[in-house]
Amino acid sequence: LIAYTYKLFSMQIIYGDQFKQKSQNISKRTTLIPAQRGEIFDREANTPMVLNIDSFAVDIVPGEVPRQDFDTVINRLSSILKIPVSQIEKKLPASIRKDFRSIEVKSNVDYTTIVQVAESIDDLPGVSWHSKPVRNYVDTRSFSHIIGYVGDITADELTRFYNKGYTSNSIIGKAGIEKQYDEILRGTDGVEYRTVDAKGRYIENTTAVTPPKMGNNLILTIDRKIQKLAEDALGKRIGAAVVLKPATGEVLALVSYPSFDSNLFLNDNGNEMYAQVLHDPRNPLLNRAVNASYPPASTFKIAMSTAILSEKAFPPEKKIQCSGKVEYGNHLFRCHQRYGHGYLDLRNALAQSCDIYYWTVCRDNLGIDKMVDYVRDFGYGKSAEIDLPSQAVGQVPNPVWKERQFHEKWLGGDTMNMSIGQGFMLASPLQVANMVAMVVNNGVIYKPHLLKEVRAPGTNELIYEKKPEVLRQSDIPADVFAQVRADMRYTITDGTAQYPMHNKIVQLAGKTGTAEVGFSDRWHSWMVAYGPYNAPAEDAVIVVVLVEAQNKWEWWAPYATNIIFQGIFADQTYEEALEALGGKSFLPAVRVRQ
Repeated sequence: LIAYTYKLFSMQIIYGDQFKQKSQNISKRTTLIPAQRGEIFDREANTPMVLNIDSFAVDIVPGEVPRQDFDTVINRLSSILKIPVSQIEKKLPASIRKDFRSIEVKSNVDYTTIVQVAESIDDLPGVSWHSKPVRNYVDTRSFSHIIGYVGDITADELTRFYNKGYTSNSIIGKAGIEKQYDEILRGTDGVEYRTVDAKGRYIENTTAVTPPKMGNNLILTIDRKIQKLAEDALGKRIGAAVVLKPATGEVLALVSYPSFDSNLFLNDNGNEMYAQVLHDPRNPLLNRAVNASYPPASTFKIAMSTAILSEKAFPPEKKIQCSGKVEYGNHLFRCHQRYGHGYLDLRNALAQSCDIYYWTVCRDNLGIDKMVDYVRDFGYGKSAEIDLPSQAVGQVPNPVWKERQFHEKWLGGDTMNMSIGQGFMLASPLQVANMVAMVVNNGVIYKPHLLKEVRAPGTNELIYEKKPEVLRQSDIPADVFAQVRADMRYTITDGTAQYPMHNKIVQLAGKTGTAEVGFSDRWHSWMVAYGPYNAPAEDAVIVVVLVEAQNKWEWWAPYATNIIFQGIFADQTYEEALEALGGKSFLPAVRVRQ
């Protein structure tokens, strides 16, 4: 009796606090309160492009469901949530049916359905719900390639990000800005602590809450009006458009067609919709402005003109005869101008896009080694380092590469093909825009970026501001770039782009391009340009448009580019810009290869 009395005294008095603490911990239920993701705005920061809408998620604690009632509860819940029983069972395998962790059964549940769950709660032991905001992508179509989308975290992602506070119920960015800046957008989940009795019933007045903290808001460099303008100008043509500020690297528009709707992946049929989009032969998930590589074609002659002038490889005033064809080895190379251009100097060769001039000078006077050096100086064959999860690096061929790839020697014909941006040469539209940026900036390429600012939710306090960052810097003399800019201007006023790029609002400089890709009746159509010509780089805007050969052939890229410039500098919509430039008469009247 003395020993028993001592034991009771010890447990209740001496160690009472410790046992009380233990019992509370054992009976304490913890529920995560999901944080709202930060909103995403365009550069004007007026109206969000991405925001959150109220929604709920339904949970179940499998250990609280009596074994004999498990099937009944699952069937009942399936009926209310209008999802297959198999979908619930997949989340509740036999191995965890004694587990007291809360498992999310369905998200994006509306209020009406939650009311039905609440009305049947006595028949649904272990079932509960919590608030879980979902993303609403206000701007879709071409914006989807920029913004991306979110989804449930996978097992592989949870393994990689577990130490950063992610859980099995986390929502995580899957593509675009949502993925690139997920840790900034996701916020911090809150926690609700509640005590339950031996039967699992909540005890009143025992709730403690650590509120969630919303993620930070992102302000992008994208201009909503220019993005819509570029999207409309490209139209339903498979291709891409880039609008870039060369003096800062800010991307004003980034368009890729076909596109997709990010909202499709947020419902319960998300995986099914993703599979449908994934198997679309047009590949709408591909961001063609950044993640696709193409032969840059005659736009590449801008880089070659820069190399010829910088190296003094051939006097720019000296002329070469173009008869329309030239034989080299056992192959006949034909210029796009069937009957030839006659005698041309460097300026007119660029303006008329004469292949024979560049074939001859680059093969006989510049050489492949110098060509490769200058091409890499322009950033080709390397990442543009834009703030997106993935991007194409393109391809810059050279003799060593060809030997390793095909076990063949580099030939003079390879040099000729590369000199006009054909052959093995590949680049993304963004890389081509960077080439023009180097010319405009006298040898500097700023890292292209989509993030402008990070701001706190509610207070709008500035947390981070993106500053221009040099990506590449060349030691090519400034007078060389000045000459190339003048030649690009001449291409607009007296060259291949004279008609489609005629513009009274802004003086433009640029280069056309038509890439052969194995079809006899279709080619990639390129246009690269900047304006205003001769204005400070701080005021310049670069536009690059690519229309793929998958489309029925039309030399549309120059026209689309001119529409974009008209809309930007005249503050017009696509329809207004098209009418100002001539309406229906502005459309291509003839099919010309340049």
